[in-house]
This record gives sequence, C-alpha cells and structure tokens, in this order.
Amino acid sequence: MTIEELAEQTIRAGTAWNDTMKNRFQTYAILLNQWNQKMNLTAVDQPEEVYEKHFLDCILPLKTEFPGKRVCDVGSGAGFPGLVFAIADPSLEVTLVEPTGKRCRFLEAVCSELSLDNVTVVNARAEDYAEDHRESFDVVTARAVASLPVLSELCIPLVRKNGIFLAMKAEKGMAEAEEGAFAVKALGCRLSDVMKESLPDGSVRINLVYAKEKNTPPQYPRPYAKIKKKPLGL
Repeated sequence: MTIEELAEQTIRAGTAWNDTMKNRFQTYAILLNQWNQKMNLTAVDQPEEVYEKHFLDCILPLKTEFPGKRVCDVGSGAGFPGLVFAIADPSLEVTLVEPTGKRCRFLEAVCSELSLDNVTVVNARAEDYAEDHRESFDVVTARAVASLPVLSELCIPLVRKNGIFLAMKAEKGMAEAEEGAFAVKALGCRLSDVMKESLPDGSVRINLVYAKEKNTPPQYPRPYAKIKKKPLGL
C-alpha cells in the first residue's frame, strides 16, 4: 500500500487527512524500520506493509464514537493503536502503557520526532498502573496483547463507568468474545458493538466494543501471575 492509498482508505473510513498526517505517518514508518534493526518491534517493518497492516488496521476502529478524549493503549509495543490514534486525531489525549523499557524509548523517540504533544508514554505494567489510575480513561484499547479473558482484566479496571473497552482482534475475534464473556461481565462491561472490517489484502479484523456499565470490583486487577494462571471464567 502506498501513502496515497492509505490516505484514500483513511478518508473512506471517515477520518480526515492532511499533509501533517501524511508526513507523520511516513516518518513513523521510517523510524519503525530503523529501530527494528536493533530491537524486535514488529515482524512487519517495510513502509508499504506498515501502511496497511499497522496504520490502516489501527485507523479503522476510529469509526467508533468515543465517549471522551482520554485514551489508554495497554501494552502499546511499537505504538499500535495508540500512536496511530494520536496522529489521526490530535484532539485525543493518549497514554501509552508499555512494560518494556526499550520499547518505551522507541515510543518517546517517535513522539519527539513527530512533535506529538498529545501523547504520554508510561513504562509500567497495566495491573500496576491501575493502582493509581483506576477508572480514569474514556477509552482503553489493546491490540495483539493477550487473549480476551486475560486482556479484559488488564484493561477494564482502567475504564471509567460509561466509557468503553476496545479490543482489537483478528478473524477469531468472535470466538474470543465468547471465551471472555464471563470475565467482561464480572469486570463491569457488556458487548455493545462488533466492527468487522477487511484490509485490502483480504485479512479480517474484528474490533469488539464493550460498554462499561458498572464499576469494576475492587479485587481486580489481580497480580499478573494470577491473571495468567487462572483467567476469569476459565
């Protein structure tokens, strides 16, 4: 996919496009390729592939109506989807929560190079970050981090009541939704929308939108070792 094709697809998805976005996405793709030579950020690092498999993939969920501007990306990795959200919609206040220090350095370098003043990078585990930032975000999202029963316990405690948890999944998204149904309900959410999209190469993306109807019980999130060993409902 060329940058021009990304622009066309972005506009088709209902997101505005301008020269600043174009320059930022091009630079982001270059930085991703450069940094990927010295650390493992992504298996896909050629700009033409990055435009489609990372950038467009992360732009599609912006079709969802966010209930506010405060967004948290859990396990941000190379910045997907949080950095893409911040570039595509500069009005968002995006917090990237990433436990690996070297990935945080990459995220900070990108923010500096792109002059993104609407992004905060936090080097922390989500379950630890929730101790002081519980239920403080309008939107909490994650992409390619963990199975839904695990992911929900890492993310939902950070979502404010009446906010949303956006889980970005691939073609097995509905199966994960069933697997995680107990956990999601126990943590205070319900499935409110399913966004099924296809990238130009035909790969399927299923974005699950959960509405937070109740406050998360205070015993969650548990320490990660317990979450992983015994996911809720499994």
